[in-house]
Order: sequence, then structure tokens, then C-alpha cells
Amino acid sequence: MPLVLDLRSVDATMLATVGGKAANLGELTRAGLPVPHGFCVTTDAYRRIPATDGLAGLRPDKARRLLVESEVPRDLRDAILAAYAELGAESGGDVAVAVRSSATAEDLPYASFAGQQDARLNVVGADAVLDAVRRCWASLWTDRAVSYRESNGIDHGRVQLAVVVQRMVDSAVSGVMFTADPVTGRRDQAVIDASPGLGEAVVSGAVNPDHFVVDGREIVERRLGDKRFLVCSLAGGGTEKVDIGENTAPCLTDSQVLRLAALGAKVQAHYGSPQDTEWAIDARGEVHLTQSRPITTLFPLPVRDVERGGGRDAGGADFRVYFCFSLAQGLERPITPAGRAAIREIARAAGEIIIGTPRSQGCTEAAGRIFVDLTGVLRSRTGRAFFPRVLDVMEARSARILRGLYDDPRLALTQTSPWPAVRRVARLARRFHAPSTVLRALVAPEAAVRRARRTQARVLESARHKTVEEALRDCVVPVLPTVAPTALVGFAMLALAGRLVRTEPGELQTVLRSLPNNVTTEMDLDLWALARTIRADREASDVFQGADVQELVARHRAGDLPPVAQDGLRSFLEQWGHRAVAEIDLGLPRWSDDPTYVIGILRNYLRLDDERAHPDVVFARGAVEAESMIERLARRAKGRGPLVRFALRRTRLLAGLREHPKYLAITLFGALRERIAERGAELHAQGRIDAAQDVFFLDFEEMRTGESATTHPGEGDQRAKGDLRAKGALCAKGDLRAKVAERKEEYARELRRRHIPRVLLSDGTEPEAAQRAQAVPRAPGDLIGTAASAGEITGHARVVTDPVGAHLEPGEILVAPSTDPGWTPLFLTAGGLVMEMGGANSHGAVVAREYGIPAVVGVPDAVARIETGDVVTVDGGAGVVRARREGA
Repeated sequence: MPLVLDLRSVDATMLATVGGKAANLGELTRAGLPVPHGFCVTTDAYRRIPATDGLAGLRPDKARRLLVESEVPRDLRDAILAAYAELGAESGGDVAVAVRSSATAEDLPYASFAGQQDARLNVVGADAVLDAVRRCWASLWTDRAVSYRESNGIDHGRVQLAVVVQRMVDSAVSGVMFTADPVTGRRDQAVIDASPGLGEAVVSGAVNPDHFVVDGREIVERRLGDKRFLVCSLAGGGTEKVDIGENTAPCLTDSQVLRLAALGAKVQAHYGSPQDTEWAIDARGEVHLTQSRPITTLFPLPVRDVERGGGRDAGGADFRVYFCFSLAQGLERPITPAGRAAIREIARAAGEIIIGTPRSQGCTEAAGRIFVDLTGVLRSRTGRAFFPRVLDVMEARSARILRGLYDDPRLALTQTSPWPAVRRVARLARRFHAPSTVLRALVAPEAAVRRARRTQARVLESARHKTVEEALRDCVVPVLPTVAPTALVGFAMLALAGRLVRTEPGELQTVLRSLPNNVTTEMDLDLWALARTIRADREASDVFQGADVQELVARHRAGDLPPVAQDGLRSFLEQWGHRAVAEIDLGLPRWSDDPTYVIGILRNYLRLDDERAHPDVVFARGAVEAESMIERLARRAKGRGPLVRFALRRTRLLAGLREHPKYLAITLFGALRERIAERGAELHAQGRIDAAQDVFFLDFEEMRTGESATTHPGEGDQRAKGDLRAKGALCAKGDLRAKVAERKEEYARELRRRHIPRVLLSDGTEPEAAQRAQAVPRAPGDLIGTAASAGEITGHARVVTDPVGAHLEPGEILVAPSTDPGWTPLFLTAGGLVMEMGGANSHGAVVAREYGIPAVVGVPDAVARIETGDVVTVDGGAGVVRARREGA
């Protein structure tokens, strides 16, 4: 293999040989773009250095020292110096070059490695070049590079380093250009930062550069920096940083800005994706590209769900607005392929029932998350009036973002009449008998509750005779309208009471405390009851408080816990084991699969000594306060008192059913997971996947590896059992392991994604980022969200991003990105709640009100701005959170 390659012979397919930076520079050179001439010292050369063996097991400082002190083999030394001499042949002497690292894990679509390895600028002379190459090799093992690889899940042993050596550009001005806006995500705007001298000043952040934003052929933003520092080349080699004083004159003309933007458009067109480029303009005015790599921070554009995910929406005339369903469900993490396949089937059923076509393109995917197309809703006067109001009580931040789009000319109203929507709602109400359901709930609420609870058995029995796909289509969306109106009656009665009597802030929320008929609350209280049973048994209590969680899990699986704990935990999991954290993802294990979280919560409950804070006591106290509030409001209403009392008692009986529709879907998921797991065991036995649970990284068709076999009347049970096995024997030799491995790797990368947009436009813009940039900043320390549960409390913050294994001391303020029912056991010991997501009627808000803990939801960047241990004041009535460092 070659030790040195001319950049003109390098292309993007040679990543393993030349590393990311060199592969991109060679690709640009071959495309005819203006790249300084140079060569690449390949990864084969790096492996020729004896010291590279076993570096992955050493401390980074020792690895660096070994490489810097290593002797370069003679043939490698000669090859490098010959290539360097050829660069200087035209000038007749030693030529100044830039020597830069090019790792095989660098400039990748998901990890830029920006600045993680070293670069040496203005290197002059053969010995200096060899030394710079050695130091670039050593920089693979800088502390920052090692940490970056670890945070991105990249194996140190698999990374090799090449080195790029290029003619040095004597830059008059240089900088960085993104061919898409990295802040707002907008794909049709180029963002340019520029400063006099070498680009190192801009790249390293040493200078406040001039900033330009270009949209097409127009400069739409211009912000001039002071450009106080200049990095320039020294005669004979090396660079220096010079303080030149404040310089407010622009360093680029408008013509140069537009010329750079046009060059960036060519680079993006060549790669087919937005690029992060570095450039330099020399004294003659010629532009040079010194680097290009993908912009790794952009959130991907959604993929249209056309026949299992067809073409990519590129924006332009086909302007769309996407709402993140995953975040609305409290789910930041990606959804497994099986989970997304399940949601696609449910979305198709919704499209057929609501819109009239199962081929609706309303459900889309991006980065493993589910998005819903709201373009039609926002172009409708009725949609604008209704949908954001629904979000106000579910996901208030998203509601604010959507309202901020109303003035966008691309969302001009196309449907101003309410009658099409009215007719559609009326049709659905007739189809699902909503009027009679509402009437029964008003007249006989207890009977309506019993009817709703019996739905679970009907759903499971119906699903038993269907394939997995049919069960998802027929037993979720068509069932929900038979249950949801009952809960809606409860909230409608609450709203009616609010019109009949004057209320103070928080009074109506008090009525919602400790609601009966809420399956999630019942689950939490059952778990608390189990904790009390364990505490009352000396042997069980000692075991739970003396062993760690993993040991307890192992003993439970072996049936080796004390009888009180073993039997109680088994009983709890039989009733509630189909639930889980992030439970809307059918592909994730349920508590019955892995009880680690449940056992961890039990251990947490056993630390709760204050009887007043016991969940059953808190719940009972909340119920008394709610009843007392009903009587207070009824007395205040005077002549309307009986009607207020009637309305609020209906609220108490019915509003708790809000959780029931989702609970039915999760119950169904639990049953379907068992069938899918059986198919996974078969595929594993056939050697087609490495482990049975890998089946959840396949979609339904891949699990089946063929279309469903034809069935005949009377074969329902067999069909339900064998729906994922059809034609399996015909395809037994198909190997799915590579597909699963690829998806697991992608899933692991997406787990590390730190930012998910609530709303995304088809041109890549994240409206919240764009709107926030225009907002007036608030006072430091004030975090503003949506009031969710009245009351004020001050306590120490506990930031939790994953509830599994989390420990919350009684009275601590739980700060979380989002919550779903799997989080709620933590609420029982929390003094207050702060969430980045959600609205006044989101899951976390509802449970917080029921438990009587102050809560503020929809607080932007709460997890980043609050640290564990901070003293936090939560004003749940005003929607304000104030945080300060302990001792500050």
C-alpha cells in the first residue's frame, strides 16, 4: 500500500487510507474546486511506526510521547521528503506548507472531530515537516481527542491517522463558511465568518469576526466584529498572534461575500448535503478551499412516509411544517425500528379514519423520531383556532412556536370556512357514537367509568385474532374515540365551572388533585403498597436495603427474594409489567422484561421516613383538599352553586380517565411484544439474528421476510400466532445480522443527539431557534415556562435525564427534559417538578397536580441551565423557576 498519495489521486471512497480531511480535500480537488495542492501521508505510514502497536491501552500522555519520540523508518522518511520537495519544485526551494491531521474517524456525517487533532501552519523545511507529521500522529491521543471518541462511542483501536501536507495560502482574509445556517437549520442560507490573516483566528475563536448571512444572491444579515487579533505567518516558519486593535471596517466586500456563497453552493451540490467549509483569499484575491466536512449538528430533514418511507422532502415550493410527535409524548430518545413500524400502522389507521385515506403522508420520520405534518392544519382558520389550544395544555412550547409561524407568507390561509371541519367532526361523532357516550357520562358517570375500564379486555380479545399489523390498525385508533369522550366530559365540566364562578389562580387545579380512576396513579400507589409490605417484613426490608439494584434483580429472576418481596413483585408485574419508561416505543423492554427500574423505585421508597410524605397519605390529603375546594367554589357561586358542584363532581369522577386511552394502547403493545419476541427467538435459532431481542431492530415485513401467507376462514388463532412467521421457511437463509448491526449503530448515535426540534420546517429551519434569536432576553436566573401545578416551593435540584436508577431524596426538585408514566414513581418523593417539555395538561403536569407538588413545564433548556444541587424555587402558579448555586 502507498505511504504517500498526491491529493489529486484521492477521493471520498478512500477514508480508511487517507482519513476524513484528506478524503474530502481530494474529492474537492477532483471536482475541479480551488484546493491548494498537496499530498497525504497515509494511514499505512502511521501503522509503520512501531510505537502505534498497543496505544489504545496506554494513558494518552504516554501514547503521545511514544509517537513524538519515534524514529521514522527511512523509506517512509524518504517518501515524505520527496513529496515535499516536489511541492517546492516550482518555487525552487523550501515551500511553506500546512500540516494537518486526517483521522479515519474525522469529518464524518455524525462526528466532525473539529479541532480534536493538531494542525501545524506555515511549516518550512524538511526537518520541520517530519517533526510536524510526528506531532500530528501524536495528536490522535490528545486528552480531548480521546474524550471526544469516547463520547461518540468510537473504539480507539479502530482509529488510524493520516496527515495532509498542502501549500500554505498566504491569506489576506480567511474564515469559515456554513452552507446552511447551523443555528436555525435553514438550508438555503449560507453563513460566513471572516477575519484578516490566517483562518486559525476564526476557527479557534480568538477573534470576533465579521458575520454575514447570504440568502440566494442577497446579503440578509451583516454584523461586523472588532477583529482585534490577527494570526499571521512568520518568515522562516511558524505563526504569531498580533493585537492590531479594534478594526470595525469590513474585511470582505459584498462581491467577495457573494462569491464565497456561490462557491459554497457548488461544494454543497457536489456532496448533496450542507457543508462546513474553511476558506482563504490570498493577496491576489483568489479564493482557496482548505477544508470541507458535513455539518454534523443539523437535524435531518424528515422522510415522507410514502409506502414505508419514500422520498425526501427537500423544501422549496413544497413547503411543510412538521411537529415532533416523539417530543410531545415526552420522548427525547430515538424510537426503535419496530416502534416506528408500529406507529406507522397506527398513523395509517388514523389517516383512513380522520382523512379518509390510509396513504396519508402526515406521519414522517427523521433521526429515529416521529414527526406529524401540520401544514394543512396551519393553513386552515379552524386548525389555527383549535390545534394550538390543544397544545396549550399538552405541549405549550410547541403551541407558542406554531403561533409564531402564522405570519409566514408560505402558510397563507387556504381554508377559511369552518364547515368542512365541522362536517368531519360530525361524521366521526356519528361513527363512534360520541353523543351517546357523552350523555351517559353526564347522567351515570360511575357506569361510564366501568364501561371504559371494560374496554381493555375487549381490545386484547379482538387483537388475539388479528395479525400484529391488523391489531395496531384496528385496536388503537378505532377504540380511542369510544373512551376519550368520557374523560373530555370531565374537563368540559371543569371549564364550565370556571365560567360559572370566579376563581383564583390554582383553585381549579386543586380540584384535579388525587383524581380517582387514573390508572397511572393506581399503579404508583400499588408500588407504594408493595414497598410498605416489604418494609413491614424484617427479612425483606434488610435484603432490599442491603443489596444493590442489580443484585436484587438477579435474585428476583432466580426466585430467591424473601417470599413477601418475591410474591409481591410478581403480583405487581403481572398487573403492571406491560408498562415501561418510554413505553410508546413497542421495541423497548417492558418492566416484566427488565424490572430494574421498579426495584430501584422500591429501594427509594424504603428511604421515605416522613409519614406525611407517604404517597397514600399525600393522595388522601389531596382528595380532601379537592372536595373542600368544590364546596368552597359552590358556596362562592351562590345561586349557581348546585350546578358548580354537579360539574366539579363530574370532573372528579371522569377526568382521571384521561390516561386510559394511552393505557389501552400500551396494554396492547405488551401483548404484541410477546408475539414479536417469539418470532425473534425463531430468527435467532435460524442464525439470522445474533440475539432474539434483535428482532426489535426490524420492521414487520423484515421480521416476516415475506408477505403474509394466505389464511382461510376459521384460522384466526393460527393466523394471529403465525403472522410474523409467514414464509419464514422459504427465507430461512436470509441473513439479517448486518441490517440489525447497522441500525443498532445508528440508534446508538441518535441516543447521543442532544437537541431535538419541537417544530421543523421543510427547509430545515427550526422556528424556535429563529424566534428565540429575536426574543428579548429575560433577567438572569429567571426561567419562564407554563404554570402547571399551583404552589411555591424551594429545594435542591436533582437533574434526571433517565429515570432508570435515579435516586431522588424527599423534597428535592425533579428537573427533567420530559416525563411519561414510567417517571411518575419519582414524583411521589419530589417536592416540585420542572420540565423542559409539556403544557398545563401534559402527563407530568397532571400527575404533579394530583400529588399536589408545584410544577412548571415547558421551560427551555432547564436541564442545561440548572445543575443538581442548585437551590431552586418553583412557582407553579406563575410559571416561574428561579435557580441559584448553593452559597451564591
